[in-house]
Amino acid sequence: MASSLTKDSVRRGTPGSEKTFFGHPRGLATLFMTEMWERFSYYGMRALLPLYLVAPGGLHLSAGTASAIYAVYLSLVYLLALPGGWFADRLLGPRKTVAVAGGVIMLGHLCLALPTAASFYVGLILVAIGSGLLKANISTMVGHLYDGPEDPRRDGGFTLFYIGINLGAFVAPLVIGTIGENVNWHLGFALAAVGMALGLAQYLLGGRHLNPKSSRVPTPLSAAEKSATLRKGLIWLAVAAVFYGIVGGTGHFTLNWALIPLTLIGLIVPIVVIARIHRDKDLEPAERSKVSAYIWFFVAAAVFWMIYDQGGSTLSLFAEKNAKNSVLGWEFPVSWYQSVNPVMIMALAPVFAWLWLWLNRRGKEPSTIVKFASGLVLVGASFFVFLAPLSIAEGGHKAAALWLVAIYFVQTVGELTLSPVGLSVTTKMAPKKYASQMMGVWFLAVTAGDSVTALLSNPAVGGVNLDKMGFVALEGVLAVVAGVAVWMYRNKVKKLMGNVN
Repeated sequence: MASSLTKDSVRRGTPGSEKTFFGHPRGLATLFMTEMWERFSYYGMRALLPLYLVAPGGLHLSAGTASAIYAVYLSLVYLLALPGGWFADRLLGPRKTVAVAGGVIMLGHLCLALPTAASFYVGLILVAIGSGLLKANISTMVGHLYDGPEDPRRDGGFTLFYIGINLGAFVAPLVIGTIGENVNWHLGFALAAVGMALGLAQYLLGGRHLNPKSSRVPTPLSAAEKSATLRKGLIWLAVAAVFYGIVGGTGHFTLNWALIPLTLIGLIVPIVVIARIHRDKDLEPAERSKVSAYIWFFVAAAVFWMIYDQGGSTLSLFAEKNAKNSVLGWEFPVSWYQSVNPVMIMALAPVFAWLWLWLNRRGKEPSTIVKFASGLVLVGASFFVFLAPLSIAEGGHKAAALWLVAIYFVQTVGELTLSPVGLSVTTKMAPKKYASQMMGVWFLAVTAGDSVTALLSNPAVGGVNLDKMGFVALEGVLAVVAGVAVWMYRNKVKKLMGNVN
């Protein structure tokens, strides 16, 4: 795709003829490398996280608590993308916000590299904050490089950017995971900090190639609004400090005093945000109808991510104890499983892009609703596949690594039928008033799904072992039933969608 777009864009007079990165503006190279290194640090740390939490040489927590922490962490990253967009829109602009985000992420990884539990949790919070700030804005900056939606290079530019994301995610577990598991956990986390430092350095050095639009603050706060925002923020901060000071001072503080409130926030905020948008009196009837239809997609996506994101926790912890992590007699670190999805994404994404176009030309491309239903059925089917290695482990044997690869493969196919389609339908169905905010709402589906996982796995609230056959089967059935329900009500949803296919 990129090469053909490059040929179209070399004609004299075409916007952005200064391109030097595969026929695209030089700023794309800066953002490509920044995102690649940020994903390298993020996915490397994420691959180590659940393993470190349960390891005797790590925090030595129970599998349930580790799964809850992992799920809460993921939910926070996506939840914070919403205020991350607001921060850029109202205070600093995307370019400065991404620079701040890179520094916060690097500091967070450095805290993770320190051998104390307190610094570890501070590091997780910092990485979540930085990732939320960056995630909401770097894609916006890619869009700024092009002359509007009609620029013929735009889709190709985002394709290259997407490759950078998956390239970083693929390499990270192989490097950071190997060092963390085989040498030293904290050295692995330190390597994640090095990765982010490299990304931040080249971002600052290559910043001159970015579009000036990325430095602007679209809707800056007035002096009165800044004062009011600061005052409200300090009040909430003081309330939290006093509350947790009392809890800690009386000797009652445990990890769940932080985990459970964050889990509930991850469940409540998505509901409140969508309800507020749906009840907005400024929406036209057609827009409100589309929001009603979007709720179906949002709930479906939350169910999908609830299961899918367990690939980094439930599946990883299962592999650590119950799988033969070897191929042809050659053993590999458990964290390497986290490289399976990104390499499959890079291999299969072009195939799916071609497939949808091929079917469209023949008038047979599935509708958005059918694609969503397929994604849910597939992610449910992946947990039915999971029943096989679970059964092998219950029989006292270790499951072959290919069973886990098969699970990741089915989940990846499901992701490609749901995730890109979800991003597309979000932009199509967003009310004009919320055009820029709806992408943050889409990310809240991940927050909601991971928050459900955190609640289910937390031992403090009667959590269950997520790798037990009965519960895995239940989750698989839930996803398949949800997919079938979406398909059965497709005509009703399509009617609510109006002119969106």
